[in-house]
Amino acid sequence: MKMPRISVCMPVYNNAKYLAEAIDSVLGQRFGDFEILLIDDCSTDRTGEIAQDFAARDPRVRFLSNPANLGMVPNWNRCLKMAQGTYIKFLFGDDLLASPDTLGRMIEILDGERDVALVASARNVIDESSRKVETLAGFPDGVRIPGTELIKCCLDGLIHNHNPIGEPSVVMFRKTAVSRNFDPRYRQLVDVEMWFHLLEQGTFAYIGEPLCAFRIHSEQQTLKNRQNLSYFDDMLYLLDDYLWKPYVDLGSLAKRYVLFRLAYITWKELGDRKVALRKIGNYIPPRKFFLQLTLYRLVAPFLNLRRSIAKRWRALKERR
Repeated sequence: MKMPRISVCMPVYNNAKYLAEAIDSVLGQRFGDFEILLIDDCSTDRTGEIAQDFAARDPRVRFLSNPANLGMVPNWNRCLKMAQGTYIKFLFGDDLLASPDTLGRMIEILDGERDVALVASARNVIDESSRKVETLAGFPDGVRIPGTELIKCCLDGLIHNHNPIGEPSVVMFRKTAVSRNFDPRYRQLVDVEMWFHLLEQGTFAYIGEPLCAFRIHSEQQTLKNRQNLSYFDDMLYLLDDYLWKPYVDLGSLAKRYVLFRLAYITWKELGDRKVALRKIGNYIPPRKFFLQLTLYRLVAPFLNLRRSIAKRWRALKERR
């Protein structure tokens, strides 16, 4: 049996409201050499029924149901294990492929440029009714960035909850590049950590057209993770795993400043100061943090002024 070029991996759980629209966005692709791998993690709604119906009607759709609820990250990893394609394209059950050329555009880059380890596109943010809210583009169209350079750029931005690469539904990569699974320690930034793992192996390619759509709604896992503070724990894991890599040549002082920024954001955003101090204490002693906080508040106005002047100067140069 001929293996598909692309495995569109759809780890699903209680996505009945949006699943048919998501699957249809794949079946409508002009590039047709793909499989849709649907793995249901014991949904309590009609997700399994909808997935089975599509599998019965189209041989490119494979449906599997976990015998017990595995949880988000283990289900992602089961998708990687069961995927048959040369390339992996994740698509969550509440997201969409926003163009009929999404698969074709992405595989063209990976086929033609062997040094590219990860390709992503701009994405539309859509609401519960599939209406576009905004378009997010983290990079210029056609850009190629050495992977380790992008990791360095992303580390500081992520502290401010800015993910320029995008969610799992907006990337494609080779299956051979993921010799290990998504890291089960992570909850919120599990995808970003995997992108970093891939970027250590090659170049990043970006398509400026929004080829995918990321849906925001009240039941999505990202919001739940933010509410249960997973983001702060994951940032600490990510900094511990990557900040001290040899290619992150920021210098010891700059790296410690990045750690302080994480502590500062944690202190600002967590309403319970006792919880915040416990989390900060995992990587900065509280007394040291308060000393750094005092110094930061003294110099912050000057840093902000310097950034403002630099921004205006760049704008003037661009006008010329």
